[in-house]
Amino acid sequence: MPQVSQEQLWAALRTIIEPELNRDIVSLNMVKNLNCDDSGKVSLTVVLTTPACPLRSEIENAVKRALMQVPGVRDVAVEMSANVSASFLQRDLIPGVRNIIGIGSTKGGVGKSTVAVNLAVALSQMGAKVGLLDADIYGPNIPMMLGLRHAQPEVRTFRTAGGEEVDKLLPVENYGVRVMSMGFLLDEEQPVIWRGPMLNSALRQFLGQVEWGDLDYLLVDLPPGTGDVQISLIQLTKVTGMVQVTTPQQVALQDVRRGITMFKSQNIPILGVIENMSYFVCPHCKKETNVFARNGGKEVAEAHGVPFLGEIPLFPQICAAGDAGVPIVAAEPSGEVSQRYFELARRLAARISMANYGQNPSDGLNGNPLAGENP
Repeated sequence: MPQVSQEQLWAALRTIIEPELNRDIVSLNMVKNLNCDDSGKVSLTVVLTTPACPLRSEIENAVKRALMQVPGVRDVAVEMSANVSASFLQRDLIPGVRNIIGIGSTKGGVGKSTVAVNLAVALSQMGAKVGLLDADIYGPNIPMMLGLRHAQPEVRTFRTAGGEEVDKLLPVENYGVRVMSMGFLLDEEQPVIWRGPMLNSALRQFLGQVEWGDLDYLLVDLPPGTGDVQISLIQLTKVTGMVQVTTPQQVALQDVRRGITMFKSQNIPILGVIENMSYFVCPHCKKETNVFARNGGKEVAEAHGVPFLGEIPLFPQICAAGDAGVPIVAAEPSGEVSQRYFELARRLAARISMANYGQNPSDGLNGNPLAGENP
């Protein structure tokens, strides 16, 4: 039996291209603990850029195919793990957070908070460490949607690296998501009557004076518009990218165009557009009805050269689940709509990895073939 060298194994692995990042998995430092015993059995760990990688099984199979072509290799054991890539954040403000993703809508009433909640829970259920900051200061609905209406965040004293003692809020957790919201600090019927400087101060406190801990993704549910909170988020920290949520009708799409233009002007990557309430499916006859219109979100995304992540139908159970404090992806994880949210979460995670590795998030997900599939 021929002796298998490390050089042969590494050469085989360099033929495998990570499809989103368009680079081989060796140069991306995704291969760990590569070993081959005397019997020809190869073992290694492949470290993905996110536990929500949409091509996990394809990459694993490509690794096995490539290594089995090396003379002398008799078996391949692949362990798949994940280490989420990070954008360059202001480490002094939120030291443990790898990525901040803004969830915006520009137009109100399009279901942005519902989308943010279900994306956060979906990412968590796929193995990521997730936080959700309810930055919609005037309308903080996240606590109700996550079954946390009566929760109270705890204040705990921490010691800084310099020995100073500081008090921080601990986020409240449910469905695997760490949550902070102005809704925890107010009575339900108490309005927030603030102007710009106070909004900036509140957002700074929610970012820097909350003990978020180690997070792969911090989703920020932004208020409608392109105003004080959006500007403050950009100024206070490095945002990995933005997701724009819209409904298909023109009155919403007009505002989404403004939002995309605004964030592009600030050099914030647009990770994708999600079309919510795309259509209604009759629960009796299963016929689809376009309540507003359809494909408007996709058309806007294509016109602006940004990714279209997908569409969510108008589904009464989504609203009922949110009102009950049980997000649809937790209430019916195997349901058709929940599966759409999981797919949206996988696509979003892929776009985040692309942004962090300097790739254009608007490029196609399947730009390069995997090893063994080259023409």
